[in-house]
Amino acid sequence: MNPAGKTADLRPYKLTTEEVWKTFNTHMSGLGQREIEARADKYGPNELPEGKRRSIPAMLSDQYRDPMIILLLIAAVVSGFVGELYDTVVILIIVFLNSIVGFIQEYRAEKALDALKAMAALWATVRRDGEVLRVPARELVPGDVVLLEAGQIVPADLRLTESAGLKVDESPLTGESVPVDKDTLPVFQDNPPIGDIRNMAFKGTTVTYGRGMGAVTATGIATEMGRIARLLDEASALKTPLQRRLARVGRNLAAAALAICAIVFIAGMLRGEEILMMFLTAVSLAVAAVPEALPAVVTISLALGARQMVRRNVLMRRLPAVETLGSVTYICSDKTGTLTLNRMRVERLLDGRLKEIPVTDGTVEGPQRDLLLAMALSNDIHLDSEGHPVGDPTEIALYDAARHLGFVKQDLHELYPRVAEIPFSSERQAMTTVHRTPEGDYLAFTKGGFEAIARACPGIDMAVVEKRHLDLAGQGLRVLAVARRRWSQIPKDLVPENVERDLDFMGLVGSMDPPRPEVRQAVSTCKQAGIHPVMITGDHPLTAAAIAKRIGILSDDEDEVLTGRDLKSMSADRLAQESVRVGVYARVAPEQKLNLVAALQGRGEAVAMTGDGVNDAPALKQADIGVAMGITGTDVSKEASDMILLDDNFATIVKAVKEGRKIYDNIRKFFKYTLTSNLGEIWTIFLAPFLGLPIPLLPIHILWVNLVTDGLPGLAMTAEPPERDVMKRPPRRPDESLFAHGMWQHIILVGLLMGGICLGIHAWAISTGRHWQTMVFTVLCLAQFGHALAIRSERESIFTIGPWSNKAMFWTIIFSIGLQLATIYVPFLQKVLHTEALDPFELMVSLVAASIVFWAVEIEKWLIRKSKLTYG
Repeated sequence: MNPAGKTADLRPYKLTTEEVWKTFNTHMSGLGQREIEARADKYGPNELPEGKRRSIPAMLSDQYRDPMIILLLIAAVVSGFVGELYDTVVILIIVFLNSIVGFIQEYRAEKALDALKAMAALWATVRRDGEVLRVPARELVPGDVVLLEAGQIVPADLRLTESAGLKVDESPLTGESVPVDKDTLPVFQDNPPIGDIRNMAFKGTTVTYGRGMGAVTATGIATEMGRIARLLDEASALKTPLQRRLARVGRNLAAAALAICAIVFIAGMLRGEEILMMFLTAVSLAVAAVPEALPAVVTISLALGARQMVRRNVLMRRLPAVETLGSVTYICSDKTGTLTLNRMRVERLLDGRLKEIPVTDGTVEGPQRDLLLAMALSNDIHLDSEGHPVGDPTEIALYDAARHLGFVKQDLHELYPRVAEIPFSSERQAMTTVHRTPEGDYLAFTKGGFEAIARACPGIDMAVVEKRHLDLAGQGLRVLAVARRRWSQIPKDLVPENVERDLDFMGLVGSMDPPRPEVRQAVSTCKQAGIHPVMITGDHPLTAAAIAKRIGILSDDEDEVLTGRDLKSMSADRLAQESVRVGVYARVAPEQKLNLVAALQGRGEAVAMTGDGVNDAPALKQADIGVAMGITGTDVSKEASDMILLDDNFATIVKAVKEGRKIYDNIRKFFKYTLTSNLGEIWTIFLAPFLGLPIPLLPIHILWVNLVTDGLPGLAMTAEPPERDVMKRPPRRPDESLFAHGMWQHIILVGLLMGGICLGIHAWAISTGRHWQTMVFTVLCLAQFGHALAIRSERESIFTIGPWSNKAMFWTIIFSIGLQLATIYVPFLQKVLHTEALDPFELMVSLVAASIVFWAVEIEKWLIRKSKLTYG
């Protein structure tokens, strides 16, 4: 026997049935137990190798590898070394809580996937030693004889040896929503697409109709599903844009912190300050340069976003991927079930005179009744326990359309009972049912492919009918022709050659898997937000183009669709050029999906890829954010993804993008707030000696400002609602700096303003004999609170958005002001923080001076609104 693990070399689809038995050393009665055991030892279990699962310690340790976390741990050690144990404890608590939140999110996602995976356990019906048995699918071996029936999942790759009306849904592998008719005839084409291999059934696909039998040609990783899963090893999982940005910021802040330490310490020593005092001040400033609350703010923002996502039917597998959605510039979406309903529906009805029958209108003319009668009766639909139709998707579409127009199968069946039938076969492309009429004669309804039915209808104007057929097909519809023949009695010779001829043409039925009703608006929102929606499907080009036009991916005058065949002939450079221009790709192979995503990334785009099948998994892993389907998705696609759509809906992705953009905005606002505040502290202390002023703040003041004044409002920014224009602006580039669009200029200028105000108060208070140190401490804190309020929006005034739009921020500012006043007037805190009570005049001067920062930022935003000013 040839090695069944090398299916591609064997090309079993080219073999005849007799050659299959011989090649795989098996027979119709199945393998014997001894041979099964030998092959099981040779080929192993029929399952895909599970990816390496991360242990709980590994998930925990991963939380401490970020440069910012490492820097914070170093700061905690240094703070403890110089005696500031309070600071050390606070930093360690923040780092620990950050790691716990991140770990819990990832652990919950892993457990959710385990639950989803447990639902996919498979069994197989086999014939072994002449007996029919039900065995776990993982125990199948090459050469096993498997029996298939409607509703079963194909447990391995099979070369079919029997097919009785067998239809298989291959959408997990091809994306094609319509089941494929199967037969046993050899396929002699070299390397045909999966959808064209009619004599094989592939692992993971589903039998929707009929029955069949086949020999196992490949198991486990050697199956078509396994071949695609191996592509996952070639795809690389990328760090998210936020992770890359924070890593850069962490490195830069670490360098800045060391430089500040050195400069301040040397400057103080040259001025004659006490060595220990300058060392503590330098270390405190270095700690101040590092935003301790950043990991907590980022993690809480992402965790809140992930929780919000679940409410919108999105399960995040990796926490940083929440923010990545906000960076997306291209959404490459599978068609079936994501952009469409994954349910066939009749779109066009033409009667025998080629007159349109409105599918939504309940009135039907006389000659049209026979067409609807055929649609209602000539199918194998039955109702389940809840009254839902079960059967072939196209037949369900015909059944539903007839029922909507008043022709209900269950009611008509008593008047027109089925007395005979000729099942569908892929060779004839037709099926016939015979019904007794109330008058006592018989009606034979025949439906099937246009060419097969048209040839059997001698009375039609072929040119006219064919033109209408091509018109329907050009709209991406799956077209069935329907005809009838009246008999005075049931034909004695009930064979196709006798029954399916001399028919009366009754009409054409065009059906398709229609777009989800909310998708068109979602696509429009994408384009408005500067995101390019792209359809990548294994479906037919005409169908793909028709759907793309209906949902707005293609305009009405666009019709260019690239196919897998086109892509195969393209060079890498040409693919890179075409990838940013073309909106629809059809009949695309798994490797080509992977190449398309990589080509877009090579041009600097951030790519989200959606999919449900095994064929999508490599591209899901390669994409910046892989989006798997929770309902129809395979285990392989879910394992490769960053997030899972619980409702399989494209519109849900757009909602998630909005959430991602909001989260990134809030993280930027935190950076703007905390780094401006830290820079204000640094300028205040750094410039004072050069202006002939004493060091204005003690190390304990710096630590208080850094941990309390900076931290609490920063955390409240995670609750900031999205800005009004969040989905009306282009996405940020993946390589864009965290400080783009004027942010670094704002930080420097407002930081200088804050430091200048503090130094001005410092000089005035000394010259007038006031409590200068407490006043500088108070002004610095209150100025930061005003800054926090002003930067809640990038453009809108606080008086427009209102204080109550973020209640967390409002109450945090009130609480923080109360804390600051307590440090001035509560005796215990006066001793701890070395402050003195300010008189009313000193307090009023401090409040007025601090408010300058708030008004300056409000004026800055007013100028931006008036002149549309933005920094590059």
